[in-house]
Amino acid sequence: MANSPQAKKRARQAEKNRKHNVSLRSMVRTYIKATLSAIEAGDKEKAQAAFTATVPVIDSMVNKGIMHKNKAARSKSRLNAKVKALA
Repeated sequence: MANSPQAKKRARQAEKNRKHNVSLRSMVRTYIKATLSAIEAGDKEKAQAAFTATVPVIDSMVNKGIMHKNKAARSKSRLNAKVKALA
């Protein structure tokens, strides 16, 4: 356990940041699931709209360090391929 005031503060900050990062990670997963559910429903317009909304969210997670850039690229690529396959 942290003993010095500095270490206690860092522990508080780490916990606060962890909760924030969990929230952001959950949000991006929700966007991805919304896109996948639109794809499974077979609604091309809705899937395209959901994908268009998901891409900037994924990109912002990369900039914030929540998601690795290769994972983001892979996710976007797979979602885009599924959306295009609906045509």
